[in-house]
Amino acid sequence: MILGIGTDLANIDRIQGTLDRFGDRFRNRVFTEIEQRKAERRRDVAGTYAKRWAAKEACSKALGTGLRMGIAWKDMSVTNLRTGQPVMHVTGWAAERLKEMTPEGYEAVIHVSLTDDHPWAQAYVVIEARPVADPPPSP
Repeated sequence: MILGIGTDLANIDRIQGTLDRFGDRFRNRVFTEIEQRKAERRRDVAGTYAKRWAAKEACSKALGTGLRMGIAWKDMSVTNLRTGQPVMHVTGWAAERLKEMTPEGYEAVIHVSLTDDHPWAQAYVVIEARPVADPPPSP
């Protein structure tokens, strides 16, 4: 069952301007160390940050709160599997909100998709509730 859907569109040039203006103050307020390391290694630094910005916005919308009710930017973070597939992680209040909205007997799975086509970066987040599998019967 779908618990929440969120999407966001970010302007890469706007994110570049924010990076130019605020630098580490912006990076450290919004992005985890892992996200910063990933972005700073990429050829398109601003595009990488913009996709993660959009993912955080989309995740907050899928959680049904937007960026209010105590959710902090760093409560949501994106890493990548070896295949390149993005993975959304939630901690803090975002994790509490996710637990609160997940029905008993289900586990929440967060799906995230990122894309960019300069000057735009876009993210979609879908939160799914899957039934928790019953343990196999004991022998």
